[in-house]
Parts: sequence; structure tokens; C-alpha cells
Amino acid sequence: MIRITELRLPLDHPAADLRPAVLARLGLADDELQAFTVFKRSFDARKRSAIVLIYTLDCVLAPGVDEGALLQRFERDPHIRPSPDTAYRLVTHAPADFRASGRARPVVIGFGPCGLFAALVLAQMGLAPIVLERGRPVRERTKDTWGLWRQGVLNPDSNVQFGEGGAGTFSDGKLWSQISDPRHLTRKVLTEFVKAGAPEEILFVAKPHIGTFRLVSMIEKMRADIEALGGEIRFGQRVTDLRIEASALGGRRVRGVVLAGGEEIAASHVVMALGHSARDTFVMLAERGVYLEAKPFSIGFRVEHPQGVIDRARFGASAGHPILGAADYKLVHHASNGRSVYSFCMCPGGTVVAATSEPERVVTNGMSQYSRNERNANAGIVVGISPQDYRQDGRKNGPVNPLDGMAFQRIWESRAFELGGGGYLAPGQRVGDFVKRRPSTAFDTVQPSYKPGVTPTDLAQPGRGSLPDYALDAIREALPAFERQIKGFAMPDALLTGVETRTSSPLRITRGKNYQSLNVAGLYPAGEGAGYAGGIMSAGVDGIEVAEALAVDLLGVSAAGD
Repeated sequence: MIRITELRLPLDHPAADLRPAVLARLGLADDELQAFTVFKRSFDARKRSAIVLIYTLDCVLAPGVDEGALLQRFERDPHIRPSPDTAYRLVTHAPADFRASGRARPVVIGFGPCGLFAALVLAQMGLAPIVLERGRPVRERTKDTWGLWRQGVLNPDSNVQFGEGGAGTFSDGKLWSQISDPRHLTRKVLTEFVKAGAPEEILFVAKPHIGTFRLVSMIEKMRADIEALGGEIRFGQRVTDLRIEASALGGRRVRGVVLAGGEEIAASHVVMALGHSARDTFVMLAERGVYLEAKPFSIGFRVEHPQGVIDRARFGASAGHPILGAADYKLVHHASNGRSVYSFCMCPGGTVVAATSEPERVVTNGMSQYSRNERNANAGIVVGISPQDYRQDGRKNGPVNPLDGMAFQRIWESRAFELGGGGYLAPGQRVGDFVKRRPSTAFDTVQPSYKPGVTPTDLAQPGRGSLPDYALDAIREALPAFERQIKGFAMPDALLTGVETRTSSPLRITRGKNYQSLNVAGLYPAGEGAGYAGGIMSAGVDGIEVAEALAVDLLGVSAAGD
């Protein structure tokens, strides 16, 4: 096959125009092209009056047409090349008697996107993984999550952060990533999602998404696939300890896991697919001497605007076009105090959600359904911070305790709970009031979507602000700057809701090139909580790569193709 990239057509072009455009691009007659498929479709909206669609297509030439000659004719054209092989192939497979051999099965801790794909690929390789998830199955977890949103009742082990599907279940379901992907593993993730019931369009639209309602049934289907292949998923299983012993070859090696009820599971290969909120597990790992290091993350607010304001600013007269859908944005501002402020996890036509996992703390996040048809757009407006910003020992130099980031997050999450007035109400402020340094007493045209509710207040009140002063100052400076990029962004009635503290993990469970912990063999830190992913796609890809490395080590073979 031949791949064409950067084929541009007007937004409203008839579907019948695509084949003639392909023929013209390749210089072929109609009978020389057997078929073509759309691999990717995106759009360029930089000129709102002339939005264009951009296609990547894979073309099959008719029998007798010399593909090599055509490629040679376009050898200097970077947009006409052979189609890459995007098929996924297992790197190895367990022998048929693996289960009967009595060898310890691999254990996967956590059943978010990373744990899900690690377990799926391990099962596909015949390794019958045991999955331990502290939360509940996704439908029961959904009821628990709604219990917080509607009634202010928190279940610390079953909420937005914990339970089947991980934090990504209650999000926009974004299925794109900027990671380097030479092996096309993102295609494997998307293909498995489609097999589980996702719409086929996620295979070709540039920024695919699913939404919470669809994710629920898909995750259940993927769980059933893992179980059918011999895997075992155990819910309500909180891991409280690791069994780590000295290795005969020197160093230390994991030998098993301990559950909250005291049960021990023997294991020589353990995937730590933790979410970024597994704080008690991070403490346990530190106590067991597993190598951890502090890392940067970001803190800020959720901002809400009418979705129509964003649509018109981004798409002009084309706002509302079905191909374009609800508009998103990506913004960055470098503030005069040296801080970077940027938009994070933008959710078109969505809602701000309560995402805490600990009592008497308020955490916000954003989510959208597949339709993206809610009234407001929302996004995190966050400020980057470094380990030196959150170190707790008062020193200016030297290594930072990797657990200090969690302590820092808790300070502001507890402050948000206080400013909201308790009951998991969140503190909020109109953008106009925040910029002019005056408290909000009510909300106007933009009504908050966060449940259980939002208390109007002053997010920057002296001595009791919702974020550090440097973060408040940087956001206050960034809002008018963002207005210059998106008309209406700093509209007075736009709403800030606090606080967004869990943009990424505050630490890294550092691993080597073999994907194992630097100082505990057989322990595979993976995904977002370990500091190696950020979002559904990158977490899924990391889960696949970790599963492959684990299988090769467990079976004592070389990866296919080595």
C-alpha cells in the first residue's frame, strides 16, 4: 500500500471529491486505484474563514500497476511513502503447560488504563495474570462516585481515582497522545477499544474521545476478555505490603504481595500500575526502600466558559459544524515571575467533577460525555512547580523527599475544603473578580457545573489563599494573555473553581531500561502513578511495553525479532 499524508480539502467538500483528489495527487487514472482508506483526518482552523480538512490515506493500487515505479516517481515527496505496518504482534507466548507448571503468575496492581492493558497483553501471551484493584467494579464504582457528587458521601477506596478503569473513566476519554510511538502501539490500544465497543471513528479522527458512559461498557468487555484468557481480576483488594528478599545474584527481588486482610500472594514479577493518587502505597514503597524520586507537577484551578464562546472564537462562522464538533484549545503563558501557566485536560461541552480520594479535601477534575453537549467548556489552568517549591525540610539544596509532593498537595486540598465551607463544596470565583482582586458573592451567566456545589469566595484572600501566591499571581497575569488568543476567555462571568492538584504524579518510581525498579528486581513501575504516563493512551502504551518486558524476563526468552 501507499500512504498519502497532508491531503487538504475544504471543510464542506462532498464525500465524492475524495477519490478524485487521491487520483490527482498520485497522477493515476481511475482504473489504476483499487481502493483507499482514511487512516487519519484532522483539520486546520488557523484561518477561521477557510478551515480545511487534512487527510492521511492508505491506497491500494489496482493489479498490474507498478507500486515501486510510482514510489520512485515520488521519491522526493515526503508525503507519499509506503504505508507502515501498524499490526501488533506478541513478543512471546507462554508454553501450553505454563499454568500447570506451578510457576508464580504475574501480578498487576491497579486496573486503570495501564493495568488494564498490561493485564490484557499478559493474558494474550498466556501468562494468566492476577489483577488486584483496591476499588470496585466499574458500575458499582460509578454509584459510589455519584454518591460523592450528589450526596457529599466519599468512599475513599471507590471514587474518581480508585476502581475499575482508573481515573480515566471519569474524564473526557481523550484518546490521543504526543508520545513517540515508532511501534504504533497506540494503534493497538485503539483497536482493542473498538473491539470492546468504541465507535470505529476513533481509528481515524485526529483527536478521538469516548466519554464516561461508553467507557464503562468497554472496560467490562475488556475485563471479560482477560478472564476468558485465564486472567483473574480481584476487586476490593488493597495491597499493603511487598515481600522483598535478598537475591542469590545480589541485590533485592520481589517475592510477593500482602493484602489488607493479611493474605499473601507469591509473585516474582509484579506490575505497579498505580494511579497518581495511591498515596498510602507510595508511603509503603518508601518504607520498603524502593527507589523513588521527587518530580515536577502542576497546580491550579478549573476554568469554565460557555462552550459557544469557545466555538465562535476557534471556528468563527463554522462553529457548530458536525465534523468540527465542540471546540477545544491549548494555551501557554510564561509569566513575569518565571512561572509557566498552561491549559490542561481541556473538556469541551463537559463538567467539572469532584475528584478527591481523601476525607475533608477538595480536588477538581474535568470530564465530558461522548456527545460533548453540556453547556460549559472547562479546562485546568495550572502552574508548573518543581520539587524545590514543595520541599518540606526548609533547606535550599540537596535531594527532596519524594513524599513531600503529596504533603504539598494535601495542604491546598484541605484549604479548598475549608474555603468551600465543608461538605465537599468547592471554592469558586468569577474571573472578573479574581483579576480585580475582589471576592465573588454570586455567579452570573456562567453557572458552575461542579457537584456537590460551589461556594463563591475569594480564591486569593490574604493569608488564606487557595494556592501559593506565586501561582495566584501567574494565573492572574495569564488570563488576559489568554484573552488575546481566545476572545472571551477572560470574560468577567467565566468561573474559576479550586483546586486542581493532581495533574500528574508528584513522584517517580524510577525504573531502568528493563522496565524494572532500579533496586528491586521483578518490580515493574508503570503508568501515571509511577511517573511514566499522562492520560489514557500513554498509560495504555506503557502497560503494553511493561507487559512485554515482564513476559520476556519471566519466560527467559528473547523478544521476537531480537
